[in-house]
Amino acid sequence: MTSTAPKTIQKTVQIVHEPPRKDAGKAARAAELRAANINPRTGLATDYLNHFNEAIMLLEMIPDMPDCAEDFLTWQPLSYREHFAASNFRARELAIAAYDSADPAIRGEFDSITSAMTSILTAVGAAMRQARQDKTRATLAEQATGWVKPLVTLAGGIINGKGAKADVDYIMTH
Repeated sequence: MTSTAPKTIQKTVQIVHEPPRKDAGKAARAAELRAANINPRTGLATDYLNHFNEAIMLLEMIPDMPDCAEDFLTWQPLSYREHFAASNFRARELAIAAYDSADPAIRGEFDSITSAMTSILTAVGAAMRQARQDKTRATLAEQATGWVKPLVTLAGGIINGKGAKADVDYIMTH
């Protein structure tokens, strides 16, 4: 008996392309943010706090070295966007974009705290410009440090997703 089937059989393979999974895009974005030292849960970077830590460092030096008051008085407030636009942060555009797309409630809470820090530091700078004695500048510096340091810690908690709202939102969406 002879077979009428061809000796070579060709298979037709249909390649089915699955659409990219939504989770895959989120995971890639999260990895990109983590690699840039930006919290993927909040869209915020701790690098911005360096702007305030610099002012605190200068304030802490004033009681022992009154001439440092002049250095503090050169400190200028910068918004989150302004800080990153002017920085050498390697992923500054990503940091700004992540901030712009961050949950408005988290960003609002963060902006409120950084605004308070900016107001304190600006007011202390104005008072130091009016002060005539080093002792007065030292007192202002110590008071400002006591007010701003806890706010930096609070802002860091928000950046790192430690705020109550951030935790609830993360849990509810995952």
